[in-house]
Amino acid sequence: MLLNGRALTGLEWRLLAAAWLGWGFDIFDALLFNFVAPNCIPTLLGLPLGSAAARAATAQWTGILTALLLVGWAIGGAVFGHLADRIGRRRALMLTITVYALGTGASAFAPSLGALIACRIVASFGIGGEFATGATLIAETVPESRRLIAGAFLQTASPLGLFLATFVTWLVAGRLMPDAPSLSWRYVLATGLLPALVVLLLRASGSDAARPSPAAGRAGLWGSLRQLFGPALRPATLSAISMAVLGLFTWWSCNAFLPTIAAGLGSRAAAAGGLSGGPAVALAESWKATAATWFNVGGLVGALLTVPLATRFGRRGMFAIYYSAGAAALLLAFGPAWPAPVTLRLTFLVGLTIYGLFGAFAYYLPELFPPEIRGLGSGFAFNVGRLGAAFGPFLVGAYSSRQLDPTAGALRALTWIAVLPIAAVLLTPFIVETRAVAPARRAP
Repeated sequence: MLLNGRALTGLEWRLLAAAWLGWGFDIFDALLFNFVAPNCIPTLLGLPLGSAAARAATAQWTGILTALLLVGWAIGGAVFGHLADRIGRRRALMLTITVYALGTGASAFAPSLGALIACRIVASFGIGGEFATGATLIAETVPESRRLIAGAFLQTASPLGLFLATFVTWLVAGRLMPDAPSLSWRYVLATGLLPALVVLLLRASGSDAARPSPAAGRAGLWGSLRQLFGPALRPATLSAISMAVLGLFTWWSCNAFLPTIAAGLGSRAAAAGGLSGGPAVALAESWKATAATWFNVGGLVGALLTVPLATRFGRRGMFAIYYSAGAAALLLAFGPAWPAPVTLRLTFLVGLTIYGLFGAFAYYLPELFPPEIRGLGSGFAFNVGRLGAAFGPFLVGAYSSRQLDPTAGALRALTWIAVLPIAAVLLTPFIVETRAVAPARRAP
């Protein structure tokens, strides 16, 4: 690859690869639980797998645990974002990856739901800090002429991380251990230790490409947060938060329950076909993989399309296009009573819009803030979005668990979620346009 007429240096390649892998494994670790929840939660609660009580408990606790995860992300994003401004992007990125890998790996050994919650909270702190730290590192590393494509490329790791979580779950729970669902989820979660390998790549990258500036961190965390809401940066901060809250609320409401919906539809089909035991489990796992694959492919394509759309229509126009199309996709995919295979495939459109949108955050957020506060600003805004998004899975889970058919309840709830991207479209005229802004580099 040539950037500005020259090939990337070895350091730039390693940093780009490490940030890309770190973000992909961030999503991988974050979402492993959603895939194993239908087996994990009933096992830890002592409920018979596949029973009505197990399905209701899965819907309720998936919402609660996802909400707790997002709250931890918000805290971790602010803390590690500030840390990145003080000790450098590369070292902060190493810490975030180590924390979330250890937290997810430890959850494989949880003896109770309480212990699982504790492990997930630890993992959430590291997961919360990774994206903004990696995005800031890339924005300050690559030449300006390719900054947008590098940011969108960073987001392509997210659907691939979700695909990896899908594949690992299908391989372990659906192929290798279909007759041991009460145990297979532990092996799936144990693979969450894999991201620790990325730390070795970061260690090989030498010194930080962007070392802390003399002004970084002088005001302390609370002083820096006050600076974000001062007169100079308040419009940028509110723009970042509004787009992030509505985008993440919508994405998490959908993504947290896609595996549960697909598993529920698979269980219906298995019962109609007279399947039980291992074959029924294998069918449900296969349908989860199908839904996730279509969703991921859509997200991958959508992330790359943010670059030409942001270049042609600006950041405001790009956000308006994605959010309006996302509302239409939610209504189309989850509103009508489609045959189950059609519903699974229509998740491509939800991925293309609601998931693909996040290709823009990797370059939009660093454009909004000056170097000495860029890590904190990007991390705080994105993770306040995650904090707001915590209500989405909680509400969807609470509503679904109280319905006679939790799967149908989740589908109805996701249809109503379309009001959020519609609200985002109405806000886009008021956000800060950064098409002509390039984030300043720090002196090495």
